[in-house]
Amino acid sequence: MVQEGDIMDKLYKVAKAHTQYKTADGSRVPGVTTILSVLNKPALVKWANNLGLQGIDSSKYVDAAARIGTLVHAMVECHITGKELDLSDFTPNEIDQAHVGFRKFVEWKQQHEFSLILSEQPIVSEEYRFGGTLDCVATVDGKITLVDFKTGKGIYDEMLCQVSAYNELLKTKDIATDEIMILRIGRNEEEGFEVRTLQNSDVARYFEIFKACLTIYETKKKLGWS
Repeated sequence: MVQEGDIMDKLYKVAKAHTQYKTADGSRVPGVTTILSVLNKPALVKWANNLGLQGIDSSKYVDAAARIGTLVHAMVECHITGKELDLSDFTPNEIDQAHVGFRKFVEWKQQHEFSLILSEQPIVSEEYRFGGTLDCVATVDGKITLVDFKTGKGIYDEMLCQVSAYNELLKTKDIATDEIMILRIGRNEEEGFEVRTLQNSDVARYFEIFKACLTIYETKKKLGWS
């Protein structure tokens, strides 16, 4: 297991190619996040507008925050899997900021009995014809838990639809979850750390929304909409 003090010396490459999902017959299918792009995201619009009023270029801000978020995610993945980490593409300032979030995860993990089942697992649903890559499935305090890592300031509705789709994908592996958990890992001290757990009844409702998004996505594609 990679410890916090060792992670700076490891060689896991953070940058990964975009995953292509294919069914058994070789047909390409969309990923969960691509499907959910059809949803309106009012919180994102308001956030970008507020940055503009402050004279901040939202696209540059997003790029910088995304790099730190990606690194936090990679540090967490290495910690739970024992993979090696390559930090050569990141600045000392980015590494320092990412360690803030990483330490928050380590503190949370130390408070629970945590045993990894799978990590970064791409899965395709033949029934619904979509794919997704799950962050983590683990036994947490004796419960089989789908854990999704988020970096940022909040947990938004589309994230709940996203994990409901991941939960459906797990069924193709004959894995039944006891709970679904979103861990929001702040990229700095102000953003904090948040745990949100979904009940099974709520998961079913959010998956209904996801299926509606899938229908919209597929219909727009047939119509040639961009």
